[in-house]
Order: sequence, then C-alpha cells, then structure tokens
Amino acid sequence: MDESIRTAAISPLRQRMIDDLNVRRFSPATQRNYLRDVGRFATFLGRSPDKATAEDLRRFQIEQREAGVPAPTMNMIVSALRFFFTQTIDRPDLARKLIRTPHPRNLPVVLSRNEVTRLLNATTCLKHQAALSVAYGAGLRVAEVAALKVSDIDSQRMLLRVERGKGGRYRNAILPVDLLTLLREWWKVGRQQGVMHPQGWMFPGQNTTKPISTRHLHRIVVEAALVAEINKRVGPHTLPLENAELAVIGGDHICFNIKSCGG
Repeated sequence: MDESIRTAAISPLRQRMIDDLNVRRFSPATQRNYLRDVGRFATFLGRSPDKATAEDLRRFQIEQREAGVPAPTMNMIVSALRFFFTQTIDRPDLARKLIRTPHPRNLPVVLSRNEVTRLLNATTCLKHQAALSVAYGAGLRVAEVAALKVSDIDSQRMLLRVERGKGGRYRNAILPVDLLTLLREWWKVGRQQGVMHPQGWMFPGQNTTKPISTRHLHRIVVEAALVAEINKRVGPHTLPLENAELAVIGGDHICFNIKSCGG
C-alpha cells in the first residue's frame, strides 16, 4: 500500500474501500487512482458517496462531459465508481447507471527490427540496456521490469517470474538465451560495483534498497531514442508491443553492443 494512502486521514468508508482493493491485489497506482476518483465524486456531491442516488450519478456524468473531461479519464472514473458501488457498498444497481464513453483509439507505435536494435544499443550503460532488453525480449511491462528481482531469474527453466503483473497476477515469461547472457553480464558488473545482491533488485535505483523507478525507465527510452535518431514517440510500452509483433511474424535475432559501464 502506498505511503500517501496509509498516512492520509482515513474514514471508515475509505478504509473499507482500501481493504477491498487490497484483497483483490490492485496495484498501488490503481488504488491511488480509484481513491482519487471516488473522492472527486464525493466533492461533487458535497456529502459521503455512499449516500449517492442514481440522479446524482447522472448529474455527475453530465457535469464531467460539459467540463470537457477527456473520454479516457471519464472511463477511468467509471471504473473506480463501479468498483466502489459494487464491491464496497454492495449497490450494483447504482453501478449499472454508470456509462462508459466510446472514444477512438490510436494505433500503437511499433518499431522496426532495425529501430529496436538501434534503440537498445543507444543506451548509455549496461544496466539500462539490460532493463530495456527485458522489456523487449521477454515482453514485460515497465512496472514489471522495475519490480524484477535477481531471484526471479530461473536459468534452469529459462523463465522470468513476474510477480504482481497486470491485475495483480503472477506469471512466467520466457527468457531468451541472448537475454540471459546479457543479464549475467550485468550481474557481474553490478556485483563488482557493489549494487547487486542475490536477494536484491535486478535493476536497483540510486538507493540500491529500492528498484529503478518507472519514470527513470521512461526517461532512458526517450533519451536512447534521441541518440538513435528514431523520430517516433516511444516509451517503455513500445518495446513489449514490438516484442508481441515479432512473436506473430517470427522476429529476427537482435544483436547487442555490450556496454562496459553500469550506471
């Protein structure tokens, strides 16, 4: 549970919702978003959200639309309120009054094989290259890469154990041979630097007791794309998408220029 959620003044109703979110293993980020969005509805009401009526929900959604709230944001609010009314106060009749807003979805940015190679080789050090290679080679999301531990590398079965992935579920991802070689190289360098430990993070942050942040990973991708002269809007999410694309069409081998640094 996020520290900001724990230390805030918590009403019994808010605590009940937090408990419901925890039981269902929602991520800290999702918990923050859901609590914020239910709080937004409560501010609109001017009273506790468990006293809401169907007409209140109708007025709230009209007000949000007239205020120009983007459709994706409105749908996130709907998800939070549906959870609250269905799971926390057992009012599914109110949850059914909430309407999701249709909106066009942009096609995802997909890199070519050549662009992926250039991006990975444009990273400034071995740790960064290894982290992005995990996203690409194993198809992990950015939060999953950040949360990876040394003990999650199963070289016997050639698997990566992904704890608390999307939806709070555990899963295994395939570990390609080339990726294992790269991770072992980073392990050696990290051990020499004193930042890697058998029970520690695979990609520690500046404070080695904590993992690298998702924000830092995003910055690494953006900076590498600039160096590689890739004129597309890319982020860590681009790499798992590219991995999925290559899985469909039978992707080629990606070659790495191993960096000797470890920052």
